[in-house]
Amino acid sequence: MSANHIHILGICGTFMGGVAALAQAAGYRVTGCDANVYPPMSDQLRALGIELIEGFDASQRNIKPDVWVIGNVVSRGNPLMEAILDAGDDYVSGPQWLADSLLRHRWVMAVAGTHGKTTTASMLAWILEAADKQPGFLIGGVPANFSVSARAGQSPLFVIEADEYDTAFFDKRSKFVHYRPKTAILNNLEFDHADIFDHLADIERQFHHLVRTVPRAGQLVVNARDAALERVLARGTWSSVVTFGDAAGWSIQTQAQSNDGQVFYAGNAVGMLRWQQLGEHNQMNALAAIAAAAHAGVSPQQAIEALSDFSGVKRRMERRGTVQGVTVYDDFAHHPTAIQTTIEGLRHQVGRARILAVLEPRSNTMKLGTMKAALPKSVQAADRVFVYGKDLGWNAREVFQPLGDGVVCAQELEQLINAIVHEARDGDHVLVMSNGGFGGIHTKLLERLGKQTR
Repeated sequence: MSANHIHILGICGTFMGGVAALAQAAGYRVTGCDANVYPPMSDQLRALGIELIEGFDASQRNIKPDVWVIGNVVSRGNPLMEAILDAGDDYVSGPQWLADSLLRHRWVMAVAGTHGKTTTASMLAWILEAADKQPGFLIGGVPANFSVSARAGQSPLFVIEADEYDTAFFDKRSKFVHYRPKTAILNNLEFDHADIFDHLADIERQFHHLVRTVPRAGQLVVNARDAALERVLARGTWSSVVTFGDAAGWSIQTQAQSNDGQVFYAGNAVGMLRWQQLGEHNQMNALAAIAAAAHAGVSPQQAIEALSDFSGVKRRMERRGTVQGVTVYDDFAHHPTAIQTTIEGLRHQVGRARILAVLEPRSNTMKLGTMKAALPKSVQAADRVFVYGKDLGWNAREVFQPLGDGVVCAQELEQLINAIVHEARDGDHVLVMSNGGFGGIHTKLLERLGKQTR
């Protein structure tokens, strides 16, 4: 597609904002709109000279771009979209535009999975950067080592967080089907996105669509411990397969009471990983990144050394501050498995210190209550649990009742903050988990804790 001016609908989302930045770097004129033009993405885009418009008014057709690029936040009934359809204008989804316009001749390294996509993609991009490969990337978060979520890069290598969510209202295939990777990480696979998938088998089918797009010269990097991924591969593979999490492929043997571990490939020790990331899930993420980097020519030793300097990702166990001896963390966990592994990772680090888990079940799947039965078990490693129960399609108090007095459920944010501040004491760790802004709860907690008289 040779359009010089694109106008992006839904530009302030992390993915579409990243597409905008990449398009601008590639020489396109980029404008865009969103229902809420808000920081930090709005600030990043304006700093690039990208014109932003608040709302989806049909009068934007007067801009007359060469093509309209549609984010999956847009649905039928959107006034601008309806005007585009009525006029017969050219339009395309964000993932397809990205693939056709910017990724066509690149070595795409796609990171797919229910959990860990952002962290693993960030690790892989950093390994490649440290090895002087100068990769491009588009990641659904901000890696601390780069401070941006997207960049064009100076080499054919391009790391992309490959989401299984649907592409657009007119294209119900998963986004990752468009990317045609040469290297594909399949990190794990569980049921999620109950608003668009009915069963786990539906998601497995989409993952196999991804597998079908990887060329014979490509490579699949697959979690050997995941039964759903085993079923995906059983449908057929046409590329080489490298596993992680098993003795036959990439594995790690951790030291007691430490995040460090000896990395092995096919049973042979290749290096000692010494780093600051918490939990077994991050060790698995690291193995996937090391394996994928090896496919691009980076030695295991180089990859392991790079990870020793990996600083993590914003909103992934990000320490927001310590006040009066109480440490507050921000984490993106919103699926029961991610919630459990995040709490357990923190538990491994803090030992017997108290963990106060604060949960906002905000995703569409969580609001529908599809996985509510798994939530009590997911928070068991915490000492106290605080749940924001507003706008749910189910009763939080009933769901968490098995945990007894250790749980507080609140319908109002201020009520929740009051309960946390009242409970918190010197030495506690407050772990806030949500895939949204959660009303700025992290800052409010730190401010209120600072005013407490101990």
